[in-house]
Amino acid sequence: MRSLPAVLALLLLPLAGFAQNLLGGDATVVKTDQVRAELLAHAPEGAAPGAKVWVGLQLTHAPEWHTYWKNSGDSGLPTELQWTLPPGVTAGEIAWPTPRKFPIGPLANYGYNGTVLLPVPLTVSPDFQGQQLDVKLQAAWLVCRKECIPEEGQFSLRIPVMGSTGLNGAAFDAAFNAAPRDQAAATSALAPEAGFLNVSLDTLPAAWKGQKLEFYPEPTGLIDPGAPWTQAWDGARWTAKLPLSAQRGDSPSEVALVVAQADAPGEGPGLAGVRMTVPVQGAWPPVAALPAAGVSPALQAALDANAARAAAPASGASVLTLGAALLGALIGGLILNLMPCVFPVLAIKVLAFAKHADDRAAHRRSGLAYTAGVVVSFLALGGLLLALRAAGEQLGWGFQLQSPAVVAGLAVLFTLIGLNLAGLFEFGSVLPSGLASLQAKNPTADAFLTGVLAVAVASPCTAPFMGASLGLAATLPAAQALAVFGVLGLGMALPYLAASWWPAIARALPRPGAWMERFRQFMAFPMFATVVWLLWVLGQQSGIDGAAALLMLLLALALLVWSLGLSGRGRVVLGGLSAAALVWMGVAVGPNVTRLQDSGPAAVAETGVQGVSWQPWSPEKLTALQAEGRPVFVDFTAAWCVTCQFNKRNALADEGLLQDMAAKNVALLRADWTRRDPAVTAALAQLGRNGVPVYAIYKNGQPPVVLTEVLSVGEVRTVLQGL
Repeated sequence: MRSLPAVLALLLLPLAGFAQNLLGGDATVVKTDQVRAELLAHAPEGAAPGAKVWVGLQLTHAPEWHTYWKNSGDSGLPTELQWTLPPGVTAGEIAWPTPRKFPIGPLANYGYNGTVLLPVPLTVSPDFQGQQLDVKLQAAWLVCRKECIPEEGQFSLRIPVMGSTGLNGAAFDAAFNAAPRDQAAATSALAPEAGFLNVSLDTLPAAWKGQKLEFYPEPTGLIDPGAPWTQAWDGARWTAKLPLSAQRGDSPSEVALVVAQADAPGEGPGLAGVRMTVPVQGAWPPVAALPAAGVSPALQAALDANAARAAAPASGASVLTLGAALLGALIGGLILNLMPCVFPVLAIKVLAFAKHADDRAAHRRSGLAYTAGVVVSFLALGGLLLALRAAGEQLGWGFQLQSPAVVAGLAVLFTLIGLNLAGLFEFGSVLPSGLASLQAKNPTADAFLTGVLAVAVASPCTAPFMGASLGLAATLPAAQALAVFGVLGLGMALPYLAASWWPAIARALPRPGAWMERFRQFMAFPMFATVVWLLWVLGQQSGIDGAAALLMLLLALALLVWSLGLSGRGRVVLGGLSAAALVWMGVAVGPNVTRLQDSGPAAVAETGVQGVSWQPWSPEKLTALQAEGRPVFVDFTAAWCVTCQFNKRNALADEGLLQDMAAKNVALLRADWTRRDPAVTAALAQLGRNGVPVYAIYKNGQPPVVLTEVLSVGEVRTVLQGL
C-alpha cells in the first residue's frame, strides 16, 4: 500500500488549522469555566496626543456566575486592573457601569452577571513619540455563584497612533450608557442615627417618581446590604432608611453613592443610575473595631469551602504519583491496541510483518520506525493539548475529534486508504513517480508514518488505566506531563516493537503470496467502516446536511482518483471533469461540513425500563438531583468515542441493571462531549480525568465514585449495592 506518505497531510492540515483557530495568536482573551475575559480598545481617532482613547476589560459570565462592583456588598472583591503603559501614557479609574443587586439569603452583593465592559480612559501626553501604543494589563477578579473562585489573567494589545480602532464602539457605547450620570447633590443629605442611615435625595430624574430604587454606596462596610429597608417618595424627593452595618469602620463627612431604578431579573449592568456625592448631617454613631483581616467572614468562608472541595479527590480518582501515572500510561497504551478504533491500522502492520518475514534487519528497522512514529505523535498531540490548555482553552484527550474539519480530514484519509487497498487505484498511476515511489525507496519513513496514523485513529479512545494517568498529566509540569504521553505511546507500540525483534513472530506468519493481495482487498472494508463511523460523528456536529455534503465530496474524490488512473484521452477528459466537479462541490456544499448545527436542548433518551431515562447533564441538574437526595449516574460520552458507544449498547443497555437503578431511584444523566464544552471539561477535571469515557456515581454527602472505562454490569451493580 503506497498511500500513507502521500495523503497523511490531509489529517495534519485540518488539525493544524484547528490549533491555530484555538490559539488565535492573540493575548487579549483569557477563558475559564466561569468567565471569558477580553481586553478591548476604542480609539476611533487613533492614539495620537489629545485623542480620546479607551480600553476596557469585558467579562462574559457563565450562567448564574457574577463578579463585583467597586463596593462588592456583604462579600466579594472588586475587579482590579493593573496597567503597564508606555512613557507618556497614563490610565484613569474604571468608569464603573451601574451594578445589579444579588440577594443571597440574608446577604446581598453588588456586581454584574451576563456581559459587562469595565472601561478605562487613557491619557496620551503631548510628548508621546511612539508609532503604536502597547497596552499590557494584569487583571484579577473574584467570580462567585454559591462558591467563589479567585481568577486572574494577563492581557496585551497594540493600538496604532495614526490609525482608527473603532471595531468595539458598540460595546463601549453600551458601557457608557450603563454608567451612572454625575449629578450635583443640591439639597440632598444623609443623616445617621443609632443603627440607621436616613437618606434624602432630590433632583432625581422625573421619570423615576413613584418607582422603587436601589441604593449603592461607594464606601464599603457602611450599610447592611442584605437587611430589609424602607423607601418612599415625598413629592419629587426620595427618602430611605437603611440599616447601618454593625461592622462599620468609618464616619465620612460626605458619601459618594449611586441610585438607580430597581432591576427586573436580567443580565449585564443594571439600569443607568445617578451618581452624586452627598454631605452627611449630624454625628455618626460610634464605629465598631474592624477585624484584622481585610476579607469579610462570609467571603472567607466561601473561599475556604471552595478550597476544601477542590482538594478532596473523588473516590476512584485516587491521587497518583508520577511513577504510578507512568505505569498506568504504559499499561493503558498496551491495552489501547485492543480498542476497536485501532483495528484498521492492524491490517497495515500485518501486511508489513508478512512482507519482511524473511528480512530480519528490515523487520527491526520497521519496528523501531513505527515505535518512533507512535511516540513522537503522542508527544506532539500531548504538547498541543498542554499548549492549548495553557492558552486558556478547556480541552481534554480526543479534543481534535471535536473539530468537524479534523473529522472530515480523517474521513478523506481513510476513504483514500480504503480505495487503495481495494485496488481501485495505485498512487503510482496518479502521482509523480518520485512521490509515488516514496514508500518503496523509504520503507522506514513509511513505517514511521504508519505509527502517526495509528495515533490519529487511536486518540479518540481511552483504554483502562489511561484515564487517571491522562488526568494527572493535565496538572503536571510540562516535562513530566510529556513523559506520561511518551510512555503511553511506548506502551501502544511495544507489542510491534517486541514482535519485530522476536523472530518467532515473523516465522509464525504465512509466507508472502497471493493471500496477501486478497487480505489487502478485504481490509479495505474496515477502512470504509471507519469512514461510516466518522460520517456519523460529523452528523452529530454538523447535522445531516454536513454529513451529506461530505459524502458528495468523497464520491467526487473517488471519481477523481479513479479517472487519474486511466490512460490517454480518458484520463485528461474525465480527470478534468471530476476535478472541476470536486472544486464546484467544495464551494457549493463544502461549508456545510464544518458548520456546526444548533444543538438545542438535549433530548431525553428512553431506556425501555419504567422509572429510568437518560436526561441531559448540566452542573445545575446534577446539583438539583443531589439536593433531592437521589443518587446520580453520569455518563461522560462523545459520538467519536468508540468505547463509549460499546458501553452504551452493552452494559448501559442491560435491562436488569436498569431495573436495579430504578429500584434505587438512581437518576441517569448523559454529558455529551462530542463538541467542545468547557462545563463538561471542568467536570471531568474534578474527577481527575480529561478524556472519555468516564462513568461516575454521585451521592449527596459522599465523594463521587469513578468506574472503569470498559464497563461491566457486575461492576456497576457492586457500586449500586453501597448506595
